[in-house]
Amino acid sequence: MASFTERIVGAASLNPRTYEEVEADKTSIGQAMTVVVLASIAAGLGTGEGILAAIAGALMALVAWFIWAFVTYVIGTKMLPEPQTEADIGQLLRTTGFAASPGLLRILTIIPGLGWLIGFVVSLWMLAAMVVAVRQALDYKSTMRAVGVCLVGWLLLVLVTAVLMGTVGRMF
Repeated sequence: MASFTERIVGAASLNPRTYEEVEADKTSIGQAMTVVVLASIAAGLGTGEGILAAIAGALMALVAWFIWAFVTYVIGTKMLPEPQTEADIGQLLRTTGFAASPGLLRILTIIPGLGWLIGFVVSLWMLAAMVVAVRQALDYKSTMRAVGVCLVGWLLLVLVTAVLMGTVGRMF
């Protein structure tokens, strides 16, 4: 079994074996949620807008991830399953939790002039990791089906994030 660090690197490297390992390891839920929390904190700190904005940003990133994971689970298992798809919410939370691994780099969005580019690249990287996680967790043979499921969930995530940012932004 791989170490926590090896799992983070494997997930960020889009290694399907890493996702299969965490899918099968029911004890890895704590590790997966640690990745999500750390990636959310990195997103909050990456705002560079002060402590309240960092906390709000971290909380929004955390809520957004949970929404994306839940919507992906519903779409992937209920609306667009393949015949062999058999997964529970725990399997998807473990794999998609590790798919947040590239999000650890969101702290670098604080870099003036490059932050937006880093944020964009990391977002695409996280989307690619989510596709691999979903493909493995839902036992899809079709990568394109996993892409579709993730894109629908991601678009809903973007919408929710925009609404939350507009609401929270007015508070500060």
